[in-house]
Formats: sequence, C-alpha cells, structure tokens
Amino acid sequence: MSIEALSGDQNDIHVRLAETEDEVIAAQRLRYKVFYEEHQAKPSPDVANQKRDFDKYDAAAKHLIVVDPNRGKTAETQIVGTYRMINQEAADQVGQFYSSDEYDISLLKGKSVSMLELGRSCVLEEYRTRAVLQLLWKGIAYYVFDNEIGLTFGCASLHGTDPNKLKEELSYLHHFHKAPADLCVKALPERYTDMNLMPKDQINEAEVFQKLPPLIKGYLRIGAKIGDGAVIDYDFNTVDVFITLPTSYVRDKYLKHYERTTQKTVAEHIFTSIPPLEKVSAQA
Repeated sequence: MSIEALSGDQNDIHVRLAETEDEVIAAQRLRYKVFYEEHQAKPSPDVANQKRDFDKYDAAAKHLIVVDPNRGKTAETQIVGTYRMINQEAADQVGQFYSSDEYDISLLKGKSVSMLELGRSCVLEEYRTRAVLQLLWKGIAYYVFDNEIGLTFGCASLHGTDPNKLKEELSYLHHFHKAPADLCVKALPERYTDMNLMPKDQINEAEVFQKLPPLIKGYLRIGAKIGDGAVIDYDFNTVDVFITLPTSYVRDKYLKHYERTTQKTVAEHIFTSIPPLEKVSAQA
C-alpha cells in the first residue's frame, strides 16, 4: 500500500503527499501561520511579503499534508497539517540536507543506507490532536517502508532561545538519550551549545520527560537518539536538537511481537500507537 492509498474516503480528514504547486504553497502558508504569526519567528523580507514559509529545499522535497475536505474548498483552507521530507535525491538537487546548516552530518553520509530528513512539521491550532499526529506518523511510516529508508533524521525544537531556561530538558536528552558514537552527529563548532547543563543524578526523568514537546516525546518513545550539542535558532525562536532514528531500531524493537504481519503493518502500528495524550505541539 502506498501513501496515496492512505487517503481513504476523500470526504474525511486524511493524509497524503502534496500533488500540486497550489498544495505546496498552501502547506507553506500554514507553516508561516504557525512559525511566524503564532510563534514569533523572524521572517526574511520575501517570506514576510508573501506570507508563506519557503526556502530552497521546498521544490525538491516531498510534502506530507493532512487534508480536511470539509474545511472550505481550496487547498489553503483544507490543509491543516504538514511535514517536509527530504530524501537523498532531493538533497543532491539542492546540494545538502537542511540540517547541514546546523550540524555536521558527514557521519551519517558514510552509511550505506537510504536516508530521509524530516522537518518543518506543524499543525493548525484547532487540529492539534492525537488523531492528527497519528495521521502524520502513519504517512511517514508508509513513505519510509515504500522507499526502503534505513535512517530518518532531522532537527527538533524546544521553544525559546535561552538554554539556561531549558537546562532540565537539554540535560535530560544529553544524559538519557544521547546517540551511540556511530550515530552521534555533532553541532557545527560555531553553533555548538552544550547540552550538559545539569548533573545526571539531579534530573527527575519522569518529570522532565513530561516537559518535553510532544513531538520529541514521540520520537523518543520509538527509539530515537539525540546528537551532541544544541543549536540556538534566533530566527525561529527555538533551541534545536538533532534527532536520529534508524528504522532498524523500530523494526527490531517491535517485529518480534508481530511476526505474522508485514513490516509495513508493523510500522503503521508503531507510528500510530505513540500515546501523546496532551495537545500536539505546533512545530517540530
């Protein structure tokens, strides 16, 4: 089954890949609304004038969209969630992956697996529910297995630009979820911010985990690991961390429980059974 087959009843809310330029533009306008209008990111003059979040990666990327056909009659009104996916072919077209502006990902490039970068995730405020997040995860899961992706990665964000105000969260990620050496991507030297801001024995794991953005919690629940060093993004008003998730981590963790199902069915179960009961965060 392909991502397109996930659409199901076109009269119901569903997830699929953007198919037209209008749909990509609508996803960019949604990103603008969430990142710039809601979260006070600082747009470039071109982005501000057009009121859409766009960059050089969008033309080459795949855009996963959540569509509510009952919300108006245009792509701009119907698209309520989005995720941008950049595969190796798209990165080659642009010249690099998006994360390369913040992290040295040469460690990952040396691996003989197909890679997929995830980013620019956002959901319209009134649609930030578990069901919509599950639709996005399901779309990613099907794309990953349809295209035999071996490694997913990208930057995830904590709101704010003062690491000291996020010292519990950053230290928790550093001490309890740091990637192994062969996957531990490091922030570029000129952008590196230390995440080790508290001793490990002073961190209450359960309490700090609950303070993390739902998207990061979702990644951690399925086995994602965190890179070395955070990056402050003043334009987006965030502190970014690097997420690495080999699909083998997911497969090996769950396949033994679902030996009679296909890997793709397992992937769907994994990505849609993440239990973030609180509201979905606005951005990745």
